[in-house]
Amino acid sequence: MRREKKGFTLVELLTVLAIIAMLVGLLIPSLTMIRNTARRAKQKSQLTEIELALTAFRNDYGDYPPSYWMLPPGSPGAPSMDYCGAQKLAEALLGWDLMGFHPKSAWMANGLDAAGGVFSYDPAQTRDVDGDGVPDTYSERKGPYLELATTNAFKLGDLYGRPLPASPLNAETFVICDSYGVKKITIAPGQTAMAGTPILYYRANTASKTIDPAVLPHLRIYNIMDNVPITSQLKSIADQQDHELGDPATSQLFYNYIRDSKVTIRPWPYRPDSYLLISAGADGLYGTKDDICNFGN
Repeated sequence: MRREKKGFTLVELLTVLAIIAMLVGLLIPSLTMIRNTARRAKQKSQLTEIELALTAFRNDYGDYPPSYWMLPPGSPGAPSMDYCGAQKLAEALLGWDLMGFHPKSAWMANGLDAAGGVFSYDPAQTRDVDGDGVPDTYSERKGPYLELATTNAFKLGDLYGRPLPASPLNAETFVICDSYGVKKITIAPGQTAMAGTPILYYRANTASKTIDPAVLPHLRIYNIMDNVPITSQLKSIADQQDHELGDPATSQLFYNYIRDSKVTIRPWPYRPDSYLLISAGADGLYGTKDDICNFGN
């Protein structure tokens, strides 16, 4: 009697495995592309939400929030060396303490104004003129202009550690991070979150008509210095590499980055009448090809 053949031969098994390996090899790049496309779409959606919130802010206060880090020479008041564009964006849309924007803000990292806090966020929460037990500062606020639960707002100290390495920025202030979770951080005892990289914010100087590097930075349409503590003094929270964008020593890179290639008669930026938003993308590094912005491509 003939013995019936059962199972697969070694050659047949190897053939099946080879076919499966080929299919997986073809599928993985497609899945990676789909995932990257979805993440980029999510990030673009976040920038759109921020743009809508900035429009609402402008409607309420007549202009977009400032982004300066260093006050122009000769400006009155104390320098704001611990508060840059990314932090001011978070204050405008969420509030200095994430409880809404105060209309008399002096845009200072300590939450006080030039008068010492009488008309400020009142961090000590002591001013209660009407005696209702609620600090007056809360009833004077507007916003937040973004949904706090989905905004990715984090303290700088949680992102980079306290004290901040090689930076004058106030570790207790907030920034709005992009949707790429490149680092696991602790935001409270026993509570962690995946944080992205701070979204850079630059407001246009509409009185200027140039981005020529020969002109002083504060006299250009956009000032590279507005986010220098983020782009050059702080390392990437992804892999501690240097950022290609935002180093004052190589400012031409920044101005080439924001330059509108359609305008050839002279150096001219995108969105010269409003503001720029820049997400560092999946690699956590500003100035690389995977950045996502509200201008250009």
